[in-house]
Amino acid sequence: MTMTEILSEDEWRAREDAHVRRMRLWTEPHKRRRSRGEKHPVLDFLFTYYSLPPSRLERWQPGPGVVLRGSAARRFLRRPGYRETADGVVLDEAAFTDKLARTTRHTLSLLEAIHARRARFDCFGLHEWAMVYRATPERIRHSQVPLRLGAAGTDVVVDTLSVRCSHFDAFRFFTEEAKPLNRYTPTRQAQRELDQPGCLHVGMDLYKAAYKLGPFIPSELLGDCFELAVDIRELDMRASPYDLSEYGYSPVPIETAEGRATYVRQQAEFSRRAAPLREKLIRHCRELLDTHSNMK
Repeated sequence: MTMTEILSEDEWRAREDAHVRRMRLWTEPHKRRRSRGEKHPVLDFLFTYYSLPPSRLERWQPGPGVVLRGSAARRFLRRPGYRETADGVVLDEAAFTDKLARTTRHTLSLLEAIHARRARFDCFGLHEWAMVYRATPERIRHSQVPLRLGAAGTDVVVDTLSVRCSHFDAFRFFTEEAKPLNRYTPTRQAQRELDQPGCLHVGMDLYKAAYKLGPFIPSELLGDCFELAVDIRELDMRASPYDLSEYGYSPVPIETAEGRATYVRQQAEFSRRAAPLREKLIRHCRELLDTHSNMK
């Protein structure tokens, strides 16, 4: 692993402090809600569906190729994957195991396929509507939140508009009644062929791609992906059938032509924001796999 950057103790501490402050804007409120047993229909998703614990999200990692100077850097040795050299503390290339290499190859293959594909903006966020279509009250995911149009009105929207969800991890939560209405039949095996850069969930999943690579992705990039996921999740739920006014969210009423136009504009902007992050993750994956191959 080529060392490309040497950080003094003051430099890496400043980066660490900045990352911790940045992530605690989201992790601290989540921990307080959790301690009180409160649910949040928008933000909990970032810590439940996505499995990285808040403490790990807050933890700063320099990423590969960085030397940490100073006596305080030795505390990184208490974490898995670090070693001490004559220059300072660095990520241990031996910690990039064959198992992690397989994960990286899979991630790279998916990211490259998505990045090469043209974005599509014709789904209008109907996936959340399809998740409650003709559902009995006990089957509604966010049962503590009312539906803006009621159950019958929600069903009419799904029956009227064309459901075009291509992302398996959204489709798998559709009600059984909604699945036959979808233009696509996504599967895990077909994800590489169907995922496309206009999809909100594909944009959010950049965060998952980043944290699955653990300390081999610098925390600054992880934080960028997380913040993108936060912003996308807000649109995802504002365009949903739920009435989130109690939580301070105004609706994007995709049941109207104006609401659909608003959704598409914001969807396209998120696709543009996601593209450079996907490029960075692709570059990191390639470099990690090249280094791993050269070590064998």
